[in-house]
Amino acid sequence: AAPCGAAAIPAAANAKIDYENVGYLGGSSIIDINNANVRAYLRLPGMYPNAAGKIVTHGPYKQVSDLYNIPGLTSGEKEVIKKYESRFTAKEAAPEYVIDRINNGLYR
Repeated sequence: AAPCGAAAIPAAANAKIDYENVGYLGGSSIIDINNANVRAYLRLPGMYPNAAGKIVTHGPYKQVSDLYNIPGLTSGEKEVIKKYESRFTAKEAAPEYVIDRINNGLYR
């Protein structure tokens, strides 16, 4: 009888290794509001955790100005978003990154 265990191993998934917007995920001064993880906003004082959390739990956004339409955004959060608005971009949402926007599994 042939071993049955080999049939239970799932096929390997193809990873997207050449993502042209990888720098906007937290590795540059510009943050992609559709794909960056919530932790990318740590570098912007006042953004994390409240405003950043609301950004990553909503969207996708067609343009940066869509951030001001987030439900429940306080006036203080709108002010801090305005402060850093020039550091945001709205790239097309990529499923490979959107899934990890709230929790990418990195813990202190």
